[in-house]
Amino acid sequence: MSPPSPDAEMEWEFVSLRSLGLRIQLGHIPGQKCPNPRRAFNDEFVVIDTHGIHEVSLDFCDCIMAKGHVQQLLQMSWFPSTTADPKTAATFRVLEQYQLLLFESKVSAYEFYHGLSRMTDNTGLLHVKDRYEVFLRMIREWRHLKMLKWAGRGHDPKGVDATAGGECTVLCPACPQPRKNLPADYNTSSSKRWLHALFLAIDANFHLKCKVVSKDSIDPSLSCGWAYFVEEHAYKDFLHENVDVTQEKSTCASHNAVNMADTKANRRLAATGLGTVDCAWHNMKRPNAVGDLQKGERYINMDYLFFSTVHHSTVDILNVSYDIACQWHKKLWDRMRAFPPSMQFNHAAKITSFFVPKFHLPAHIEKCQTLFSFNFKSGVGRTDGEAPERGWANINPVASSTKEMGPGARRDTLDDYFGDSNWKKTVGLGSTMLRKLKDALPKRAEHQVALDELEEGLNEEYGAALEQWRTQVEIWENDVAQPNPFEQRMETKEDEKDIQTGACLALHEDCSQSVLISTGLELEEQQQRLKADRAGLGMHTTDNQEGKLLQRSNILQRRVDSWVKIQELYMPTLASLRINERSTSGGVVAADSFKLWLPSQVGRTAPCDLHLQRLEWRLRYGQAHDALRSLRSNLRAQTAILKYKDRNIRGQGANTRARNTLKGIESRIEVAANRYMCAHKALVVLSPFLNETGWHSSLRPLNREDIRFMSDVLWGQTEGSRKLSWIWNMRGAAPDEMDKDGSLEDMRIEWCKARARAKRWEEEVELLTEEMRRILQFFQWEAHRWNELGKECAIEPGEDSLREGLIAYAARQASLRQALSHSFSASWADTLAFVANINLSLPNDSYADMDIDSD
Repeated sequence: MSPPSPDAEMEWEFVSLRSLGLRIQLGHIPGQKCPNPRRAFNDEFVVIDTHGIHEVSLDFCDCIMAKGHVQQLLQMSWFPSTTADPKTAATFRVLEQYQLLLFESKVSAYEFYHGLSRMTDNTGLLHVKDRYEVFLRMIREWRHLKMLKWAGRGHDPKGVDATAGGECTVLCPACPQPRKNLPADYNTSSSKRWLHALFLAIDANFHLKCKVVSKDSIDPSLSCGWAYFVEEHAYKDFLHENVDVTQEKSTCASHNAVNMADTKANRRLAATGLGTVDCAWHNMKRPNAVGDLQKGERYINMDYLFFSTVHHSTVDILNVSYDIACQWHKKLWDRMRAFPPSMQFNHAAKITSFFVPKFHLPAHIEKCQTLFSFNFKSGVGRTDGEAPERGWANINPVASSTKEMGPGARRDTLDDYFGDSNWKKTVGLGSTMLRKLKDALPKRAEHQVALDELEEGLNEEYGAALEQWRTQVEIWENDVAQPNPFEQRMETKEDEKDIQTGACLALHEDCSQSVLISTGLELEEQQQRLKADRAGLGMHTTDNQEGKLLQRSNILQRRVDSWVKIQELYMPTLASLRINERSTSGGVVAADSFKLWLPSQVGRTAPCDLHLQRLEWRLRYGQAHDALRSLRSNLRAQTAILKYKDRNIRGQGANTRARNTLKGIESRIEVAANRYMCAHKALVVLSPFLNETGWHSSLRPLNREDIRFMSDVLWGQTEGSRKLSWIWNMRGAAPDEMDKDGSLEDMRIEWCKARARAKRWEEEVELLTEEMRRILQFFQWEAHRWNELGKECAIEPGEDSLREGLIAYAARQASLRQALSHSFSASWADTLAFVANINLSLPNDSYADMDIDSD
């Protein structure tokens, strides 16, 4: 037949293989001949694969030896849409592709499916059958079955129904797992018990909301609490039984998580977010540690998640991090009594320490910043407690699709995502742990050298005091109820003395008189800082700058409101003063202009407790000296940078950066000067009431001409006639003159912090090496477990091919764990040998500058 001529009109039309007569035969088993071939025809079958959505013709085998239609489809690696007369299937490859795309790009099922639809036809001329709802069902069943398969549930002779809560999670190999990666005597080794502590981090995420789309009775979860989410029915029942429990307010800062836990907007929302408990060191989700929040971050929700996941561990030491730990932990064990017996544990037999994550800690009052700091407690290494925050950034993009899902589908989707996240971190532990160890080794040496140098200088003048400080720190590390060596002692001793003599008037269980006044001074500083920042914006401010200032102002206002309520317990006459103040002002006062009415501000306006005045005088005295130290330090820095700039910096860019640095230092000088003047003014007001004299000689009025460096000359002065500013002449001002009364306390705290830094880096190295050992042992345990599962799988006679598949899959999983163990061990070998060598033979400072990658 001759080809058509070029001039002939040709019409191109898209046609399917089915229309060309293609029929796909199912049910054929290689090596077996069907004795009575019969076929059941299906001419309207739809297959979804990576190339699009296709209509095909299927011939199911219908002989006496044939399996069901579902089994025939699965043998073809096609996943059926239903178990009863399926009309649609998706290839295993397209389901795997979508699952991985979800993990990596957070693509929604809607976007993925319609992308396949456009791959089938991107012109709109061809009618493509809509199988979107069916695809949703298939992907949900697929991820559920894959989760059970990865957990080895298909090998259990008892069946899937015997799956226990949390059994389908990907466990953290580096965390202490009794009978998996811990030695048999880990509980009896007293000297290194801290190495086997479990680090937990609690947090909430309010991006992962869920709309009221369906309900649990219509859309239940398939996993039933087998993975990361708690079992929903028990969780909701417990919350319903305790719906009337009220939550106490914060006595620290005005934490929104505490004070606004019951006010979170939940209109048309089935869940306002998620609460989780993670591994604080490795950022892995823990078994049964995730649950929905119905309002805000209420204690009752977070308590349930905490007790639910702790139930899965038997280690005796818990280090718990939570951004409101200072409030949450107070009555935790009392609240535990309301929980089911299966979730309770003997907390007296465990050593539980509570921490506030490092980034959140500055928002707390000064006492919390030392008592709940990771930097000062022993046995925690360089943990920061911020692990959950890093994980939220990766999962938040899925919120746009999960919030539209039914409750069960949403939990199954997030379970799947958390499992993949844990697995990616598991296979990445080889490089992660090696990088951490290489970073920690020089830091350990550097801080140990700094501590040694500091102690060498202190030994000459404070030898006896240094040993006393060391003893005090060690006592506090063993018992945090003892005096905290990282805190200024003046307030603590004053409160302790008053309690012993019976003169303490404590009207609030968490806020003594000294804490009240010190918090008031802190609020005053925040007001001054906010006012200065607002004044520094100028005329043309951006919306972002205004928004940040408004947010800071709102936070400060809430803190002030909380403080004022406690203040009026100790100073009841202020209530009438504030009423009169509001009536005369005629409006709302801004947070940075709100008058705090400290004892120095009350003066003779109203009666004031003499004890409160004395407390403020002492705190103001210390505040004035601190402000002068800061002022002198910043003046030195300013002079040094100016000299360096004049001698070395050339070019517009470098000069601009230098000017920006100087501008920041000038701002700090201004803040220090204002702090001093405010403290001096208060001392002048309070001293007549307390008959305080003699302080004027060291703390003089600060004028603008006094704020200058030692070598600076005022206008009209010469080198021969100039005078040193009084701020450099006072006791303790010169670097070589140590004010033994005023500076010893500061030196003690500085030594305590230097020692803590050196100890934390030393612990970091020990923890990392121990975790490396645990990881390798965990992989060996998992490999042994999979080998045993391959031996235990019980299959009915005649299912030899299924048995072979189960054994092969178990062997593959065991081999994978062995391969991970060998790979990690090989990459760590040189560095671990280096660590062992320097620990045994070299002094700390001999490897401070070594390049551990030199091999």
